[in-house]
Amino acid sequence: MNTWARALAGWMLAALCLPVWSTPVEDGYDLWLRYRALPAAQQAAVAARARRIVAVAPASPTLQAAVAELQRGVAGLTGRQPDVAAQPGDGALVLATPATAPAGLALPRPALAELGREGYLLRSLRWQGRAVTLIAANSDVGLLYGSFAWLRAAQTGADLARLDQRSAPRLALRLLNHWDNLDRTVERGYAGASIWDWWKLPDLRDARYVDYARANASLGINGTVLNNVNAKADSLTAPFLAKAAALADVLRPYGIRVYLSARFSAPVELGGLKTADPLDPAVRAWWQAKAGEIYRAIPDFGGFLVKANSEGQPGPQDYGRNHADGANMLAAALAPHGGVVMWRAFVYAPDASDRAAQGFAEFQPLDGRFAPNVIVQVKNGAIDFQPREPFHPLFGAMPHTPLALEVQITKEYLGFSTHLVHLGPLFEEVLRADTRRQPQGATVARQIKAMAGVANIGTDRNWCGSHFDCANWYAFGRLAWDTDLAAAAVAREWVQQTFTRAPAAVQAITALMLDSREAVVDYMTPLGLHHLMGTGHHHGPAPWVDNLERADWNPVYFHRAGRDGIGFDRSPRGSNAVSQYAPELAALWANPATTPEPLLLWFHHLPWSHRMASGRTLWAELVAHYDRGVERVATMRRGWDAVRTDVDAQRHAEVAAYLAVQEAEARWWRDACLAYFQSVSGLPLPAGSRAPAETLEAYKARRFNFAPGRGG
Repeated sequence: MNTWARALAGWMLAALCLPVWSTPVEDGYDLWLRYRALPAAQQAAVAARARRIVAVAPASPTLQAAVAELQRGVAGLTGRQPDVAAQPGDGALVLATPATAPAGLALPRPALAELGREGYLLRSLRWQGRAVTLIAANSDVGLLYGSFAWLRAAQTGADLARLDQRSAPRLALRLLNHWDNLDRTVERGYAGASIWDWWKLPDLRDARYVDYARANASLGINGTVLNNVNAKADSLTAPFLAKAAALADVLRPYGIRVYLSARFSAPVELGGLKTADPLDPAVRAWWQAKAGEIYRAIPDFGGFLVKANSEGQPGPQDYGRNHADGANMLAAALAPHGGVVMWRAFVYAPDASDRAAQGFAEFQPLDGRFAPNVIVQVKNGAIDFQPREPFHPLFGAMPHTPLALEVQITKEYLGFSTHLVHLGPLFEEVLRADTRRQPQGATVARQIKAMAGVANIGTDRNWCGSHFDCANWYAFGRLAWDTDLAAAAVAREWVQQTFTRAPAAVQAITALMLDSREAVVDYMTPLGLHHLMGTGHHHGPAPWVDNLERADWNPVYFHRAGRDGIGFDRSPRGSNAVSQYAPELAALWANPATTPEPLLLWFHHLPWSHRMASGRTLWAELVAHYDRGVERVATMRRGWDAVRTDVDAQRHAEVAAYLAVQEAEARWWRDACLAYFQSVSGLPLPAGSRAPAETLEAYKARRFNFAPGRGG
């Protein structure tokens, strides 16, 4: 072993959290990077392909991270840590770029040329008469992603002797959005305090930051917005920029750039200006100077995320300007440094006739007027991260503007971290939705340049509040990298890396996960209902609320249930929001007979007697869905109990306890909603249906004054 290799090996041993002979506690901290020992035959197969690691010297911090991860992973899976060497041997993992390939190793350059900066290639081959595995890329960050991909293959049972994989990200930007406040509260966070310890930064850098970076790099996530979109101007001051720079230093070796949410009124609050008008020369100069200050502290700073003129946040409309005016002003300040502006399209006004229509109305006319380094960030649906929404009509309707898809990884409207709701199917549903815009057949996935996920990562030992919530982080990252992946395949590989490799248990847990999203739709908001949740905290059912300051904060605004029927009429007879979709879809969804039943009450107000495809009335169908949702959770509990012997006792018991709460809360949702809808419809429950356990007044009386996730 040469001098460089010995030094690198020493650095990597120090980086390992535990000696290889230790037995880590199964508390969820290791996420899908557990690297627990494989069965003997699989250990031998992995060890045979990873006897040593060949990497060029001197190593960059990113290459060091890749080699360290391979050593950590192989040691955990096989009990033997591979050596680091400059020359190949039988069973070597060879990490190479065109600039660093060992002499005599011919890289498949045409294949690499198609992979861009971040893509990678894994290939089993013979080199100098020896069987080796090539991990090739055009950059060290590609080698890092390739190393994680090889470890994923090793953990999920791939034939390592016959590997031939290549992969490149479909989307250039794949980011987490942290709604973390500077006081460490987290808006819509259900996993403890913010992981960013702003008070101790920049001098004290928690080791957890490195593990956060490892987890994200394993999925190909390449950016993180550190602070809440409801931003404080303080995040742009010199002391906080120094703290952000410290985090950037930790994350940089893992291919992750940091971004900041910027408060539009910062020139007034920090700069002493009398205005934040984006067309004012002094305001533009202030932002240009601020951008220069940021890039001096963080040379690879990614850019700004902005929430403007929404829910009380300041923005360009305060000065009679439009969203393009505001975004382009910031874009001009960032452009010389290579930064981008992600401008959120989540807007709604108190006087809008249909909240679902306003985002399209404000942004679509601006198509083509945004600067090239502006990305308009659009939520998956037009309301607000509901259990089910039709895709946002802006997708496909702004062909001259880069768009980002924003989804929630945290479960603001889906039972917080308490309910087991796997969101892979939701992400897949929106990515594969056909916008029917030009070009014909264009899915949402083909209309976007970036994907952002609102994180639920905190100081809880298991990172996300519950073990299965980590699967949503995982699914987001994998689908942001490859939007064509199947949610089922992603769930399966997460189970194999997180819980067990026993085939029957993997199948059972995967099935449970894949049914969980439909279960929550059934027991919360079936048939296109939406926004029935409690006021403010969004915990539990409250379809009766009708006394809030703004009409569109009240659940009654969205379901409009009465003696005549239920549902929001967005057809041409109502708000006509359906016309914002492509003509082919608009024609289908304008007619109840051709509207998919999962979206029926989103687009139509129908009588309770409306006949459904099942032959039941709408009222009977609604009751049947609520009943089915409760039964689905009961089935999930039985399925989890059946894999008791395949999952460690501690994590099995924790998940079982959460599922018991979820079943009780599913019954609460069912009973409270049916009690209310029965009261306004005047209809009896269908024959054989169980009556609600409590009175409607009892459900209305429930209060949750200290529900988590409210933020600062």
